[in-house]
Amino acid sequence: MSEFETTDVIVIGAGAVGENVAGRVVEKGLSAVLVEADLVGGECSYWACMPSKALLRPGTVLRAARGVAGAREAITGTLDAQQVLERRTSFTSDWDDSSQEEWVASAGITLQRGWAKVTGEREVTVTHSDGSESRYRATHAVVLATGSTPVVPPVDGLADLDYWTTREATSARQVPASLAVLGGGVAGVELAQAFARLGSEVTVIARSGILGNYPKEASDLVVESLRGEGITILTDTTTNAVRKEDSLFVLDVGEGRSITAEKLLVSTGRHPHTTGLGLEDLGLEAKGIRSDDTGLVPDGGGWLYAVGDAGGRVQLTHQGKYEARMTGDAIAARAHGTLSDAAADWSPYTATADRAAVPQVVFTDPEIAMVGRTLEQARKDGVNASETSLEIAVAGSSLHSDGYKGWAQMVVDEDRHVIVGVTFAGPEVSEMLHAATIAVVGEVPLDRLWHAVPAYPTVSEVWLRLLEKYGM
Repeated sequence: MSEFETTDVIVIGAGAVGENVAGRVVEKGLSAVLVEADLVGGECSYWACMPSKALLRPGTVLRAARGVAGAREAITGTLDAQQVLERRTSFTSDWDDSSQEEWVASAGITLQRGWAKVTGEREVTVTHSDGSESRYRATHAVVLATGSTPVVPPVDGLADLDYWTTREATSARQVPASLAVLGGGVAGVELAQAFARLGSEVTVIARSGILGNYPKEASDLVVESLRGEGITILTDTTTNAVRKEDSLFVLDVGEGRSITAEKLLVSTGRHPHTTGLGLEDLGLEAKGIRSDDTGLVPDGGGWLYAVGDAGGRVQLTHQGKYEARMTGDAIAARAHGTLSDAAADWSPYTATADRAAVPQVVFTDPEIAMVGRTLEQARKDGVNASETSLEIAVAGSSLHSDGYKGWAQMVVDEDRHVIVGVTFAGPEVSEMLHAATIAVVGEVPLDRLWHAVPAYPTVSEVWLRLLEKYGM
């Protein structure tokens, strides 16, 4: 057994979140070892955010051109599926992480490839592909940045089949003639639209509704668009069993109905990937980790941290990277003796926005962009909240595209007269989201926000219309 090597911080998982933690602590003068068993850069770079958006973008551009008279007459063809797939592959560097590996080295971080296990207090053993081991002891912290794995629903027959998860869908080399999508969440709906536009006959099967975490007015616009593009959507539908017949998936959806497809994408959620890391041997419940706002794991001895999906907080890459920055700074500050256990809200060491101002986008066409809380969430949190909503029908939206359809909502804390939530739905509304995020995070009073004049003619003029309808 090899001897322990000492480093200040050990980060398990070299995805976007783990890279940010390691980079941050090194910038603050600490040493770091980063451990990864797969590709450096993680899920977002190779199988999620980047490739899925690359699959979606060409279809959105094509539809945008067809939505403007004068441009639509110039469109004579359809998407070139092979070119779309090749462009997608360029964003993943053909699933080659050498450039990411070079960045890690240039940042002064030590990379260890292999499978990590926490084997004691501040101790991690890395098993390499050849069976050899490296052992490290952290002076200050061990950070879990191991991401999440897909939830496999208990559907009879599913476990024995070669179905797609989002990994196989975003890395597909060919477009299937038909695709069944199990799940009505963000990833499933985005990929359903992407493959439909590439030529697949797509059916979405949802146990409840579509995009149920968003206001219904917003999700209804997406559903209307998907159905208008020929996608079959079955809501409130339970998949009882699945089997293979003549190389096709056959899904039993009850009442004597079945769905047949060449490929099956199972996209029914994800859960933190924290099992198999040795946490149980430390007396921790691996499946129930939820870190605090600095990333610290309760009952973790004051040295164990968890960030991103592994921390049980918000499963969004940008939010995980935000947590990573805060956690890296907190670890360094504690190492330097400038931070105790507690850290104030909105300080450089706390991911307070996880609780109050999470921005999120559904990159379908139309998009949904939301930050903060819905009316229902705000009232559940005890906020004396009101909502103001309207269709997006301003000069800028009319210029954007013929027949533009959109919807906007703001949720106001009536006791403090600040916005606590905003939702936009419509073509390319994600580009308006950061303004809303600033308003929510900055707790900008409505009487001051009234002086933030939107440029004319832009879609952002909807801000003025919302405030006018509210009563300003």
